[in-house]
Amino acid sequence: MVIGDTKHFPYRSSSYITQFFDECDLDFVHDGSTRWAWTVARLEELLQEPQPVAHALPERFVHVLRVLMHKSDAEPDDPDRQLALESLNKPLLREGYEAFYGDDNLLYIRHNGTQTISAAANPHRPFTPGEIERRQDLIEYLEKCSEDELIEEVLLPLFRQLGYHRITAAGHKDKALEYGKDIWMRFILPTQHVLYFGVQVKKGKLDASGVSKGSNANIAEIHNQLLMMLGHEIFDPETNRRVLVDHAFIVAGSEITKQAKNWLGEKLDVSKRSQILFMDREDIVNLYITSNLPLPEGARLPTQPSLDDDFPV
Repeated sequence: MVIGDTKHFPYRSSSYITQFFDECDLDFVHDGSTRWAWTVARLEELLQEPQPVAHALPERFVHVLRVLMHKSDAEPDDPDRQLALESLNKPLLREGYEAFYGDDNLLYIRHNGTQTISAAANPHRPFTPGEIERRQDLIEYLEKCSEDELIEEVLLPLFRQLGYHRITAAGHKDKALEYGKDIWMRFILPTQHVLYFGVQVKKGKLDASGVSKGSNANIAEIHNQLLMMLGHEIFDPETNRRVLVDHAFIVAGSEITKQAKNWLGEKLDVSKRSQILFMDREDIVNLYITSNLPLPEGARLPTQPSLDDDFPV
C-alpha cells in the first residue's frame, strides 16, 4: 500500500517513496533496491519501537498509516477512501486492530479487545473548526448535566478510551458503599504492573471559600472523602484480592481553583500529596474531543442550516 502496488493507493517510485517518508517526518531514503523489500524493512523497524501504552501501536508507525490514508490521496474510483480503508483493515484485523476515520477525517487505530486508541491526539494541540463546535456542545452539556450523568455519560467512556480497565462506578444510591470514591479503575503499565485509581467527582466548581454556594463545593468537603478513598481497600474480582488505591483523581465538572489545590496540598502529608491528581472541565473537554468520542445523547445537536446560510451578507 505504501509503494502503491495495489488498488486504491497511488503508485510510488523510488523518489516518491522517499518523499512519502519525509512527509511522515522520517529520514528514510530509498537506496534503489527492491521497493517492497526495502519498505517492509523500514516498517518493521517502526513496529519494533516501544508501545506508548499497552494494546497500542508505536506512535511513528501510526503516523505513517495516517499519512498513507490521508483523504487528499483518494483515487477517482474511491473518493471517500472507504475501499482503501477496507484493504488496510484486512491485515490490521488479523492482529486485533481496526482503522477508522474520525470526525476530523483523520485515521485512528483502535484495539478491538480494549478499545484503546493508538497514538491518541494531543489534547493541547489546536482544534479544527468541527472540533471547536463539538467542544462547545460538550461544555453546554456539562453546564446542565447532573453529577451522575457526568460520571456515566462523560467520564466512564473517556477513561475506557484512555486505556483504563475494570472501571466501576459506585453510584449514588447508597452513600455508605462509596467510601469517598465515585469510580475505581485500574491501569496496566507496559511492564504489566497494575495501578489502581479512585475517582472523586464533583459537578460544580471546587474552591477554598469558607462555605459552599450553589453547585460549588468547598475543597474541605472532599478532604475527608479523599482520606477515606486512600485508606479503604477495594476488591478486584479479576485478581481475586483486595488492594489499596495507588492514586486518587479529583474531578470537577467546572474549575478547580489554585487556592483549592494549595489548601489540599497543605492538609496532606508528602506521601499522600503525591497520590493526588486533578482534572477539571478544561482537561475533560480537551481529552474527550481529541479522543474522538461521540457526544453524549443529551448534548445539543448541530442546528440545521437555513436557506439564508447559503447567502451570507
